[in-house]
Amino acid sequence: MVNNLGENQFSGPQYRLGDLVNYFLRLGTIGFGGPVALVGYMHRDLVERRGWISESEYKEGLTLAQLMPGPLAAQLAIYLGYVHYGVLGATLVGVTFVLPSFLMVVTLGWAYVTYGGISWMQAVFYGVGASVIGIITISAYKLTQKTIGTNRLMWVIYLASAATTVITESESVWLFLGAGLIVWAIRTPPRKKSSTTVSGIAFPTLAMVSAAKASLNELLTQIAIFFTKAGAFVFGSGLAIVPFLYGGVVKEYGWLNDQQFLDAVAVAMITPGPVVITVGFIGYVVSAERYGFGAGLAGASVAALATFLPCYLLTIIPAPYFKKHGKRPGIVAFVDGVTAAAVGAIAGACLVLGRRTVLENGWTPEIPKILVLLTTIGLLLKFKKLSEPIVIIGAAIVGLLIYPFVR
Repeated sequence: MVNNLGENQFSGPQYRLGDLVNYFLRLGTIGFGGPVALVGYMHRDLVERRGWISESEYKEGLTLAQLMPGPLAAQLAIYLGYVHYGVLGATLVGVTFVLPSFLMVVTLGWAYVTYGGISWMQAVFYGVGASVIGIITISAYKLTQKTIGTNRLMWVIYLASAATTVITESESVWLFLGAGLIVWAIRTPPRKKSSTTVSGIAFPTLAMVSAAKASLNELLTQIAIFFTKAGAFVFGSGLAIVPFLYGGVVKEYGWLNDQQFLDAVAVAMITPGPVVITVGFIGYVVSAERYGFGAGLAGASVAALATFLPCYLLTIIPAPYFKKHGKRPGIVAFVDGVTAAAVGAIAGACLVLGRRTVLENGWTPEIPKILVLLTTIGLLLKFKKLSEPIVIIGAAIVGLLIYPFVR
């Protein structure tokens, strides 16, 4: 007998842990487009095409990722690894998803420090940035179709969340919580108070910070403490961490100047995997410029571990509750509300990022970028099996060719 999870209810999931690990290793290696695109790929591949994860499990994971601080795509991946294979699955998926892009940004960090800057990246990103917006737009469109449907209440929440994201150019966890509570109150009025608290989540994080202080030298300790705060207290997608990083890396500590910081963000955008992996590049550059290659590798490792460990803990600790009680009517209603708000925020982020990417200084249209964006959307709509990395490579070549003429 096959249930709605796409699995035999007597024999367990119809895939091995190795299959899931291989999928996330591949996604971490060729998954371009940032958090919005990555969560879209997971839905397309694991829910729609393979049927390994049910729609409700995906929604639960997306809700948890939106409610907890840390990078969206990494948290969702960790939760999906947990669904059928527990802490081991969550751990292996988390590591394999992040590792490829970490190795890439460390390599780019070495080249950056060794050869001084990466001017070619501006040309590459000129084409890639516009193409990425096209990929994100397609992902947001598909998520909207799948999760919102024709429900009027969901559409109201979706549009309100999208509008708020466009106006404020940020995502708010209070909006997600409010949306979940509204749907919960309308569908299933609460009957009793929940005994669940966040204290069990907060203590491991605080303990981790203390351990970091006690075991690292001065520079690595500063890196560990700062990036732990970035991973533990910044809500929203991986892009939401950028302003927080700028305030610390450039303004507070003075580790990088403005141009170096922009280069770090560019590295994250043109490499696959989670955007927040830019912390590895920053950690490498900050340490290597002062103490050499070995210190750079240590700095990159500490920055990445400090950023991703909180999001790992803040996913697997509440995951059993979501997995055990996620089918209750009240939880389902809450999840639906948060999901509608989350997808609306993703759609709003498409508009915000699109405006920043294809409009120079936020106002003047850049025709070549607009053409790349529209071409990307057209190709992905017409050729359903076209691989996004191929589109990205094409956009990078276009950027290299046309950049000298537009700058």
